[in-house]
Amino acid sequence: MRIFSGIQPTGRKHLGNYIGAIRGYLEGQERGDPAIYCIVDLHATSVSYDPTTLPGYVLDTAAMLMAAGLDPDRCILFRQSDLHEHSELCWLLSSVAPYGDLQRMTQFKDKAEREQELVRTSLFLYPVLQAADILLYKADEVPVGDDQRQHLELAREIARRFNSTYAEVFVEPEAVIPGTGARIMDLQNPDAKMSTTGSTEAGLVYIDDEPEAIVKKVKRAQTDSGTEIVRAPDKQGITNLIDIYAVARGVSSEEVEREFAGQGYGAFKEAVGEATAQLLAPVRERYRELRADEAAIEGALQQGADRAREIAVPSMAEVHAVMGLGARR
Repeated sequence: MRIFSGIQPTGRKHLGNYIGAIRGYLEGQERGDPAIYCIVDLHATSVSYDPTTLPGYVLDTAAMLMAAGLDPDRCILFRQSDLHEHSELCWLLSSVAPYGDLQRMTQFKDKAEREQELVRTSLFLYPVLQAADILLYKADEVPVGDDQRQHLELAREIARRFNSTYAEVFVEPEAVIPGTGARIMDLQNPDAKMSTTGSTEAGLVYIDDEPEAIVKKVKRAQTDSGTEIVRAPDKQGITNLIDIYAVARGVSSEEVEREFAGQGYGAFKEAVGEATAQLLAPVRERYRELRADEAAIEGALQQGADRAREIAVPSMAEVHAVMGLGARR
């Protein structure tokens, strides 16, 4: 079972990253042969960004993943831009990527609206690069958050089109989406997912936040005017908090509803804040230890890149051969 997933190095990692993606990485590390995790810095250039801070964000992300439990000796952890095969395959897959499908990508529409000065072509091609990331390693499974479901289906479509146009080279990957907490929402705007680029500071819980800050943010989370602690379409704020508490305590949403039946929002928010702080505390403490040794982080990423290259190079040789590129072999 080959598992692949990528994570953007866009600033500090937050609770949504941890629940929606990183927990799945840890589970995949136990089953993957291999489990491959990529810090996708090329994707980060598809919107406005600061080139001087991006390298540090890559190291931040690598340290956070390792602090959460990823072991570079048990999985392949690397930086996307260290392998040129990703960007090359993106271009080659563009020959079978349907333009109409790319136009329908909801993430492109959402992010394009936020880009004031320039909507980059790379943002439009973002899903093709994501498909290249996955297909390059012939991944069977891709652990992702619910917001990436549309992109995964496009990757499957691109694999099918490539295989039918040229030859059977790529595997059609399956998305692995957590049952609870697949989409953690902004604490101040529960209509939108928690996001480093789209949320305010008050709406984000960072993994490295101090416990007091976490409890304070959760206590101030936006909810509705009711009192009943149940999951419902018109109670998005409370539904989000129920999901967070369920993950933090390792119980079902139904158990959370029973535990807090008849209690007020105030007591529930305090419990959610404390449970969240306890969930993240070990990761925060380990992160601070690891982040101080940049040479060790860089060494782990280079080791991962070497191992990733052992898979990527033969895959690209297959692609070149069936597409009629390069010298005859």
